[in-house]
Amino acid sequence: MAHRRVGRLLGIASIALMLSIQGHVFAENAPPPPNGEIVEPTKLPFDPALVQQLRVPAGFWIDVWAKDVGNARMMTMAPNGILYVTRREQGDILALEDTDQNGQADRIWTVASNLPLAHGLTIHEGWLYVATDKIVQRAALRDDGSLGEWTMLIDDLPDAGQHPNRTLAVGPDGKLYITIGSTCNACDEPNPESATILVAELDGSNRQIYASGLRNTIGFDWHPGSQHLWSFDHGSDWRGNDQPPEELNLLQQGANYGWPWCFANQQIDPYIPNAPKDQSKAEFCAKTQAPILTYTAHSAPIGMAFYDQSQFPAEYHGDAFVAMRGSWNRNPPSGYKVVRVRFQNGWPVAVDDFLTGFLFEQNGQYAQFGRVAGITLAPYGSLFVSDDMNGVIYRISWAGTP
Repeated sequence: MAHRRVGRLLGIASIALMLSIQGHVFAENAPPPPNGEIVEPTKLPFDPALVQQLRVPAGFWIDVWAKDVGNARMMTMAPNGILYVTRREQGDILALEDTDQNGQADRIWTVASNLPLAHGLTIHEGWLYVATDKIVQRAALRDDGSLGEWTMLIDDLPDAGQHPNRTLAVGPDGKLYITIGSTCNACDEPNPESATILVAELDGSNRQIYASGLRNTIGFDWHPGSQHLWSFDHGSDWRGNDQPPEELNLLQQGANYGWPWCFANQQIDPYIPNAPKDQSKAEFCAKTQAPILTYTAHSAPIGMAFYDQSQFPAEYHGDAFVAMRGSWNRNPPSGYKVVRVRFQNGWPVAVDDFLTGFLFEQNGQYAQFGRVAGITLAPYGSLFVSDDMNGVIYRISWAGTP
């Protein structure tokens, strides 16, 4: 079928040209660059018929809670049921409400604008916090869903470069955590705050690096039992179809997770030409933190949330849901789904598919009709997932015994 055509596939010579265009430089003694491929599944518009092909585990139900909402990225829901969504491309924040309780948002309005690259969003003690590529600010939530005046907390986050999607959350310690992606695919960052997660007081003061060596960590959350901080990090591009894997990390204060010189189980990245200051790559990698679990390369983990509500069956409590936005640098494509990270006694043991069906494949040809991005929980226990390509917000609920 025409809409399932293969995206452009580049050979070794084309890849070399692409790397040159993107400014990559490889070490003289490095092996030849892997034969990575650009495979961009054909983008299909939203179609109710395609929603019928989405799959969730037995006993769950998925429905379209809102549509036509643009570049919907991160989400958070207030105790009164109003959902707030950042739209990076539109540079604003939407509020959505199901006023008649019929299972669909019927009131949608803009509560903040003039926020270029608005992304991270969280609610804490009656305040809505938002992060763009450069700033963090907060405003009081009003009973009608509107916002009070903004208070600037931070106005000098590092330059964004390749990864401008900051996320934030307030931890169990009452401090504000902010992710800062790398400015590049693989380079020695001049700003020590790049490729990190930062921690600060709620007013933005006393900002420090919590953990480093994180190429592009977007989703993160605290396990509801152990209170340990977990995150998924993006591996570098142009290392082949199957490496480096995406990494599930247990984030610890002061630890380094290896990027750009190491990936996976402290493996040396042979393609970056320089080395850490005053030490070899091998010496540096031996001192970094390895991931606890790895996942299929180039899947692009975005939103992440632990399930700490009571609507889903008890075996889901303490598990994490992660939106895998989808690859462009892998053949066959990966991601385009929501996965469940199963935990036992506070420790991850496996990653299972949870929401699938956005990606089509037939006779080696690929198409997709959604790229999942944000994950959040409603106070009543349903899971909300945003699709930032077609402007759809899905709701997943437990429907009963399968």
